[in-house]
Amino acid sequence: MTYFFYCLAGLTSGVFGGMGMGGGTLLIPILTIFLGMDQKLAQGLNLLTFLVMAIFSIFIHYKNGYIVTKNIFWIIFFGVIFSVGGSVVMSFLPSKILKMVFGAFLCVLAIVEFIKVFKK
Repeated sequence: MTYFFYCLAGLTSGVFGGMGMGGGTLLIPILTIFLGMDQKLAQGLNLLTFLVMAIFSIFIHYKNGYIVTKNIFWIIFFGVIFSVGGSVVMSFLPSKILKMVFGAFLCVLAIVEFIKVFKK
């Protein structure tokens, strides 16, 4: 059964990540809920899988004209700085708090997306 959930995790995170929709939003819950993985380990694994999947997705999205490089420097520059800061903060947070923050983030994201859908 464990292999089933690993395959499910790869399938869902690959499809959603490939579409640029954030495969980690599905990968992390699968790893923590169904496979019992610690939140910090799940988020670390998510980063590694994201890196590998993003490399392939970037080529396809760029080839299809879906990546605009204007002002990308500033997004990358500040993204790198704050990702280091976020990693340092995460290392001090207990997994339980991290799990609650991630859950709250997903709830807010879901509410915002539902509002957008019903406004149209």
